[in-house]
Amino acid sequence: MAKYRIAVNMEFVRSADMDFRAGVKVAAEIGYKWVEPMVHTGYELLSEVGYFHSFSMEEDPLLMAEICAKYGVQVSSLSAHSPLMKPEAAVSRLTRAAVLAHFVGTKFLNSDEMLKPDWMSDEEAHEAMRYTLKRLSHVAARHKVYICVEPHGVYTKTSEGLLRIVDLVPSPWIQVNWDTGNAYLAGVEDPYEALTRVRDRVMHVHAKDISFEHSERERGKVTGTPVGCACGEGVVDWDKVLHILDPLDREITLSVECGTIEQAESSLAFLTKLLEKRGSAAAN
Repeated sequence: MAKYRIAVNMEFVRSADMDFRAGVKVAAEIGYKWVEPMVHTGYELLSEVGYFHSFSMEEDPLLMAEICAKYGVQVSSLSAHSPLMKPEAAVSRLTRAAVLAHFVGTKFLNSDEMLKPDWMSDEEAHEAMRYTLKRLSHVAARHKVYICVEPHGVYTKTSEGLLRIVDLVPSPWIQVNWDTGNAYLAGVEDPYEALTRVRDRVMHVHAKDISFEHSERERGKVTGTPVGCACGEGVVDWDKVLHILDPLDREITLSVECGTIEQAESSLAFLTKLLEKRGSAAAN
């Protein structure tokens, strides 16, 4: 049976214009024990002046661990989204994320295919992704980290398309990060049936709920969204999601992706109560 831990993606402080350190402090004050930092290369302006939460991989890798330790939280995964169809960017970025993951003690890097250029054919796109993932499969094996591809783009909006990508390179280190909100918004197939089809490959979950208003406005028109509403206040049937995941014999992180501090607080309360009600096992 699956064991669950609840984390929060650091996007929850983006609307509050907080930097990484301030966001970790708030996550700890709310009660989260796990966080999912966003990482970037270079020196991003808004992060440098303290208005954005993303963490630069130019910094000492142990700085992230130091900040998290100060506030009593651990890193559950890294939001290391990189364009798999753009090897010159993705290989370097995800390689550096794997090194950082090694230092902060996490095993999961989350990414997706991102945007397909107009000039690129479907065949070319998959060949580019094959090359990217082939290179990264060796990096992931060395560092023992999972590269988890999520539903968020033109190909991953279906379970078939998602599985095609994670199967481009035969590697136990290339798996799935299931995003409940993106899968719902795509509107191409039943999100619960889709989750059932990819379940055996799921190593991590973005716990993203979608408000009824958001669903009415965008379902079937987009393939994903940065953040959702508070878990339990939208369209996602969380008990059904957990029922599908329960047979997995591993630890699963439910990383909340919401847009405000208040939503993060509500999400933690809702998911904690739901797991307790269901008698679900908690991961360490």
